[in-house]
Amino acid sequence: MIIGLIREGKVPSDSRVALTPAQCRWLQQHVAGVQIIVQPSPHRCYSDAEYKQAGVLLQEDLSSCDILFGIKEVPVSMLIPNKTYLFFSHTKKQQSYNRGLMQAMVEKNITLIDYECLEHEDGQRIIGFGFFAGIVGAHNGMMAYGKRTGLFDLGRVVAVRDYRELIHTYFGLKLPPMKIAVTGSGRVAHGIVEIMNLMDVQELEPEEFLERDYSYPVYVHLKGGDLYRHKLTGKYERKQFHEHPEAFECIFKQYIAHTDVLMNGVYWDHTIPRLFELGDIQQPDFRIQTIADITDDKHGSVPCNLGDATIDDPVYGVNKQSFEKTAPYQAESIDVMAVGNLPNELPRDASRFFGEQLIKYVLDDVLKGGSELISRATILQSGKLTKNFDYLHDYAYGKD
Repeated sequence: MIIGLIREGKVPSDSRVALTPAQCRWLQQHVAGVQIIVQPSPHRCYSDAEYKQAGVLLQEDLSSCDILFGIKEVPVSMLIPNKTYLFFSHTKKQQSYNRGLMQAMVEKNITLIDYECLEHEDGQRIIGFGFFAGIVGAHNGMMAYGKRTGLFDLGRVVAVRDYRELIHTYFGLKLPPMKIAVTGSGRVAHGIVEIMNLMDVQELEPEEFLERDYSYPVYVHLKGGDLYRHKLTGKYERKQFHEHPEAFECIFKQYIAHTDVLMNGVYWDHTIPRLFELGDIQQPDFRIQTIADITDDKHGSVPCNLGDATIDDPVYGVNKQSFEKTAPYQAESIDVMAVGNLPNELPRDASRFFGEQLIKYVLDDVLKGGSELISRATILQSGKLTKNFDYLHDYAYGKD
């Protein structure tokens, strides 16, 4: 089987890769019948020279490849008809900005296996960049709060070579008394908690967090049962919540008056209640000054997310009365850090971790021609929606 690594074509360019040079070399040496071709790119965190040194063929033409791996959405002009692709398509929620891409893949008879849909039987994601999104997002959130208050100073993640160097920048860091709410239970939240621990922020139970202020930095980690309850029973049951989120209400508002920084790592779609509403921001007890919306859904679980910022300029302000975007760190605004490609600030580490998960849990099923795991993640099979994604019919086939 010939595997192709495509050049990322989305603008702004993403430097992450599905497989590192060392991983490509290992696969070609240890998995019989596997050859890898890499499409040259000036933007990858691993250079063309590193792939060449690892014994990987660099070639513009990928038409001979059986399967093509990317990261972000593939521009329509770069799609090769009748091929099998793996990438993050951002189409399962019927995202309007990718409808043209979906329809083009239908027209070109493409088979699409979406990384986001690779899940264990219980719905737990298998592969992704969430952990490093949490790492970078938590750092950026703390950096923004430091700039806002002037009480401490953190540099940019993008300025360091790798995660190990980032950790060294925390030595000697002394944070002021502050209260941080961390939401979510997946890889994003695990990354946030990792940074909390590295920065020596102490964890509290929810009732302790709500009880009083502290003379040192603290955080509370709020998972499903801490955030949602059934409207009728007042209880939380994970399976029921995922099947009928509209039957639940969010109880995060009790933390609004006790939180300085919100680190948001919850999954959200339009059926899930928001953490709070815009009107809550106008209330005098709204204490939150900085929000790192790491899962980054525009007007989503954090309604004052007005859309993506960039790695170069990751923080913007939102006026607490008009809800209009402002410069950051203004007295009349709250600060929002919302960036869609946070792991791109630590691309080599993030890519290495992603490739390890891909090889460990997914690649063998792909090489042997499929499995139940692969079937559940296949949105299109030769240009036709699979059974699990029939709900995308109008979105995919062009009916308005």
